Amino acid sequence: MPVMKKQLRDVPGGPPALGPYSLGVVAEGRFVFVSGMTPWDPTTGKIERGSIARQTELVLENIKKVLSAAGAGFENVVSSRVYLSDLTLENFKEMNGVYARYFGESAPARATIGAQLLGFDVEIECVANLLD
Repeated sequence: MPVMKKQLRDVPGGPPALGPYSLGVVAEGRFVFVSGMTPWDPTTGKIERGSIARQTELVLENIKKVLSAAGAGFENVVSSRVYLSDLTLENFKEMNGVYARYFGESAPARATIGAQLLGFDVEIECVANLLD
């Protein structure tokens, strides 16, 4: 049986999909899989560098837009992966402080991974349940 899915390629105010991928995919009307979001700034139209905190805010704002387009919010996220280009205790604490503000008490399962990122320092992907 084919999987029913809706691809989210264009999200109002969200970053553009710059390659052969969707910003998010709603599968079976139950889950939205959000691609790894980068610190793309809608005011400049570019990926922004800067502090880990600022990059994390931009990333989470982009995730918020994709979740909203799918009919979800941070409270619906069940799993996330955070990628940091330089996984140090300082960078982790800076990212984690911003992350905690966005997720509050609805903290999903999470992994934080050191990764070689291209031109930015924070990337986050997640899966949200649409049935809550």
